[in-house]
Amino acid sequence: MIEHPNDYQKQTGITAVYPPDRALEYLTLGLVGEAGEVANKLKKVIRGDYKNPKLASEIPEEVRDQIIDELGDVLWYVAQLTTVLDTRLSSCMEKNLVKLRRRQHQGTLKGDNRSEVVDLDKVKSLYQ
Repeated sequence: MIEHPNDYQKQTGITAVYPPDRALEYLTLGLVGEAGEVANKLKKVIRGDYKNPKLASEIPEEVRDQIIDELGDVLWYVAQLTTVLDTRLSSCMEKNLVKLRRRQHQGTLKGDNRSEVVDLDKVKSLYQ
C-alpha cells in the first residue's frame, strides 16, 4: 500500500524504461498519450456508448475501471517527470495547491459558484 506520494514516485523507477537522453520528451509524450486515453474513454461516455450517465457512479464498472487504470498511467508519467526534473511528487502537489489557493484568494480562479470549496455530495445530488 502506498502511504505517501514520494513512495509511489520511488517505486515508479522500478518500471522506468526509456532513453535517459530523451527523458523529458519521452515522458511528456507518454503523459499526453495516457491523458488522451482517459479523454477518449470519457468521450465515449459522453457520446452515449454507455447509456449517457450523468454521474461517475452511473458509468459501467468495467469502463470506470478502465478509466482508473489510465489515470494510474497518467500518475506514473507525472511521477517520472518530477523525478527527471529533480523534485518530489509531493512538492509538485503542494506547490499546485498553493498556486490554486492564491488564485482563489485573488479572485482569478474562475468558474460558476466557486466562492467556496465544492461539496461533492451536493454536486452529486444535483444529478439525482
